[in-house]
Amino acid sequence: MIGKLDEEERALALADLPHWSAVAEPDGISRRFTFTDFVAAFGFMARVAILAEKANHHPEWSNVYNRVDIILTTHDAGGLSQRDVDMAKAIDALMG
Repeated sequence: MIGKLDEEERALALADLPHWSAVAEPDGISRRFTFTDFVAAFGFMARVAILAEKANHHPEWSNVYNRVDIILTTHDAGGLSQRDVDMAKAIDALMG
C-alpha cells in the first residue's frame, strides 16, 4: 500500500508543481485548466482519462464548458501520495 506524504515530502512536491495548490478536503492537490472551448476541454479530459486508466489512479474532476477542475488524492493512503504527484506531473506534461 502506498503511504501518505509527510509535511516535508508534501512541501517538496508542491514546490515542484507550481500550478497545483494544496486542498484540505479531500487532502490532496488541485488545479484548474482553461481551454478555448468545450471541445478542447473534453479532448484534454480524454487524454487525462487514458493516463489515469494506465496508472490505475483516477482524478476527482469536473468540467464546465471550457474549464476542467482536477483534484488528486489517494483515498487508500488517506490523502496526498506520490501517486498524486506523479499523476500531476503527467497531466502537466500534456499541457506542454
